[in-house]
Amino acid sequence: MTSHRTSQTMKPATAAKKLGVYLEATPAEFQEGVVSRDELNALQTDPPEWLRELRRDGPHPRPVVAARLGVSISGLARGGVTEALTTEQIEALRNDSPEWLQKERAVQAEVRKEAARIKEKRTEQAERADRTRP
Repeated sequence: MTSHRTSQTMKPATAAKKLGVYLEATPAEFQEGVVSRDELNALQTDPPEWLRELRRDGPHPRPVVAARLGVSISGLARGGVTEALTTEQIEALRNDSPEWLQKERAVQAEVRKEAARIKEKRTEQAERADRTRP
């Protein structure tokens, strides 16, 4: 008896998220079909020109915009950025460095610092617990 393995598929929105691209900017055939795990792996290892161009120039989805600006997605919303941005628009924001962006970067830096402090504290607690075990 042979086992028949079916290929795992995903919606285009899921595939776009995994690829880090804005779904509405992808080609129609990508948006309208389903993407198998093998197809996704192929797109990641050998991206076609449209994917390379989207990753380079955008428009980029909010998580990518937030990461490139060094803020959270919530910080983008508080700053009034709710749409996908191109690489050029992201660079313009970086260069202009509006007050909201400076504030959100400072908030994000504090969040990272606090997360590192908590991680260090947990590591120390685990090490102490390991030393006290028989």
